[in-house]
Amino acid sequence: MQEKTIALVAHDNRKKDLVEWSEFNVDILLNYKLICTGTTGILIETALRAKLGEKKDQLKITKLKSGPLGGDQQMGSLIAEGKIDYLIFLWDPMEPQPHDVDVKALWRIASVYNIPTAINRSTADFIISSSLMSTDYKPLRKNFSEYLNRVVNL
Repeated sequence: MQEKTIALVAHDNRKKDLVEWSEFNVDILLNYKLICTGTTGILIETALRAKLGEKKDQLKITKLKSGPLGGDQQMGSLIAEGKIDYLIFLWDPMEPQPHDVDVKALWRIASVYNIPTAINRSTADFIISSSLMSTDYKPLRKNFSEYLNRVVNL
């Protein structure tokens, strides 16, 4: 089975939740490549390396730019390229975000490519504990050839 990739993102008021969730699931997460937006990635990497001790070198984590500085778009690009299998994005519904349009664009692209996506901790628990995580499960992808081959009149 090809190694899968989990994207981890959290708004500032949810970073603590995502770090705690990652620490709780550290043994499972070691089986995956992790891609995080900037600050979230630094916090998760620091927490998991401390928890893993001698196994810390087994952690496979890539950190992108901070979300508001382009990290959300980088993550969307990776989804479009087929390089992300799951998206865990703990968002803060109570706090306005200056980069809200970027967040919505990321969720849109995850939906277009049918990526399993969690927006809260409970859904993240369901995804990480699913028996499908350890299989060659591939989400169905809509065929966009009709859209791509449409006639555009100028």
